[in-house]
Amino acid sequence: MSTVIAAEEKKTYLNRPKAIGIKVRKPSFNPKAIRRHFFANSPVMSHLLTALSSTFPIGEQFFVHSVRNVRDKITDEKLQAQIAAFIGQEAMHSKAHAEFNDAWRRDDYNLDSFQAWLGRRDALIKSVPPKYQLAVTAAFEHFTALLGGYILRHPEVLSTLDDDAIKLWVWHAIEEIEHRAVAFDVYQTLYKDDKVRRSVMRNVTTGFASLTFYSATRLFMQDWKKSVPKVPQNLYGIYMLSKMMISLIPEYLSYYKEGFHPDEIDYSKIVEYWKTKLADEYGMESFQEDVHAPIYS
Repeated sequence: MSTVIAAEEKKTYLNRPKAIGIKVRKPSFNPKAIRRHFFANSPVMSHLLTALSSTFPIGEQFFVHSVRNVRDKITDEKLQAQIAAFIGQEAMHSKAHAEFNDAWRRDDYNLDSFQAWLGRRDALIKSVPPKYQLAVTAAFEHFTALLGGYILRHPEVLSTLDDDAIKLWVWHAIEEIEHRAVAFDVYQTLYKDDKVRRSVMRNVTTGFASLTFYSATRLFMQDWKKSVPKVPQNLYGIYMLSKMMISLIPEYLSYYKEGFHPDEIDYSKIVEYWKTKLADEYGMESFQEDVHAPIYS
């Protein structure tokens, strides 16, 4: 009996309060209704986003793993609550993008070999010390938050998407922004090693860029008969990608400065705008609960 009590005392997060500002929501979209060239009918950008999606099921699971590695060392109840919400959101993201990826598994558009390669890389990185795993997660969370923020701030990006694509990508962007500081805060609480954190970000940047380019190119070549003829759309996609990369440089570089914290980038107004839009215009029940929840005095 004493052993059971001691185990429960160690897992104080089981009696945690709810996280403030991070909510686990179920997505509601039809992956089979999303067109292959769903972004502005541009194969370049569509394959790029699909390539990103192909990394999410394994990637999100790794992020959860890296935080769970050290979860029992966190004594702050507020951070424990945020960790729980982070894990819940990432689990939903992994599931939703697995469904999206499954809808694309056709003879001429195969993600399986790339995902098998990702699985081998995942096993390798899980063999490094927990500190470095957590630093990798903090770096990727910075990327996903700034990409999510860019999507939400630029209506021209979203105006070309159909309803189901918006439901998937905007929902994901909002939640990435909500939990963007969790892995960072866990890392700073336990290690506070900014030298390693910055070094890992440099490695993640080159790896992330090359990985995305490689997988997007593979998808483009698999789909070349339908992709190559769309010259104007591809040029537009290249323009949008270049514009995005240039405009995100300041936010990306902020990760390297002294005293950086993810929350210093304020997304609150644009997130609230899109929560309301998803609730009212797209009928997403999970956001209706956010926007139209009753207020009790």
